[in-house]
Amino acid sequence: MRRGARHSPQNRFDPLNHEYESIIAPDMAQAQYILVKPSSIVNKIESPDLPIVYSMNPYAGCEHGCIYCYARNSHEYWGYSGGIEFETRILVKENAPELLRKTLMQPSWKPSPIMLAGNTDCYQPIEKKYGITRKLLEILLEFRHPVCIITKSALILRDLDILQGLAALNLVHVYLSLTTLNEKLRQVLEPRAASGARRLEVIRRLRDAGIPTGIMLAPVIPGLNDTEIVEILHKAAEAGAQTASYTIVRLNGVIAEVFEVWLREKFPNQADRILHLIAACHGGKLNDSRWGERLQGKGPIALTIERVFQAAFMRYFRNAVPMPPYELSLFRRGGQPDLFTAS
Repeated sequence: MRRGARHSPQNRFDPLNHEYESIIAPDMAQAQYILVKPSSIVNKIESPDLPIVYSMNPYAGCEHGCIYCYARNSHEYWGYSGGIEFETRILVKENAPELLRKTLMQPSWKPSPIMLAGNTDCYQPIEKKYGITRKLLEILLEFRHPVCIITKSALILRDLDILQGLAALNLVHVYLSLTTLNEKLRQVLEPRAASGARRLEVIRRLRDAGIPTGIMLAPVIPGLNDTEIVEILHKAAEAGAQTASYTIVRLNGVIAEVFEVWLREKFPNQADRILHLIAACHGGKLNDSRWGERLQGKGPIALTIERVFQAAFMRYFRNAVPMPPYELSLFRRGGQPDLFTAS
């Protein structure tokens, strides 16, 4: 069993110091699944950097264990650490389908693409048992409501039937998060996620099924995976991906500590250089929250990454079929045809 984080740092909201990492070795930590019933499931995205206005997350915490994951910070709001506990204390929002239906039934709701999920992976391993993501997709298809899915899991192929129904109505975009094709790096960077080769196969399967599919090369980590940009875009385009975008890693909040401890254990001889390269993309700091700059960074290194990405994109995606626009006119409140619109 592999975990990403090597320790659980102090939760900034918790005055007690839980020495979790001294109790059990990181890679031996067992996941616990905690059923919760939040009061809402659809969240408004306030970030001007993102094109989608709403997101929903059926799970909090993520067993994939990606060391760079920005969602580690949000786990502290639930009372857990952003380190090992982020990967082993998985909150299951069992009433998510009920909440989604209630939201879409509101007279004030206007159809707009919802990102599934904007924080942790909606197809992480526990989805096999609970199937909450599948239930959410069933409701979205029933209501004829658009959805954008971001995942790095092959489990999405289980739901091809629903995805095809959504795609036939131009209601779905899928993005595979593809960070590295180096399997040795993937095993420590994203220890419980699908391999890069498997994700390329998922892209092929989705495209063969007629599902609009792109990739997110996220994040680019200077000194670790930046040399793979051209190959990743090449292989993704060969697999049928229709578009691609990228972000540069940023280490906000607790992520900076979690990432640095991991980096010094896994890549001790490269750690200082990698941290320097990351900081050089964010005004000399690991922590970057500047709107408009935080995702792609600034400075010579960020500019080089941008130019390499754009050149590879123009080369391999110039003849790609564009992602179709979302269809907003088919929305059926309550899943029933509106009296004044066609079904």
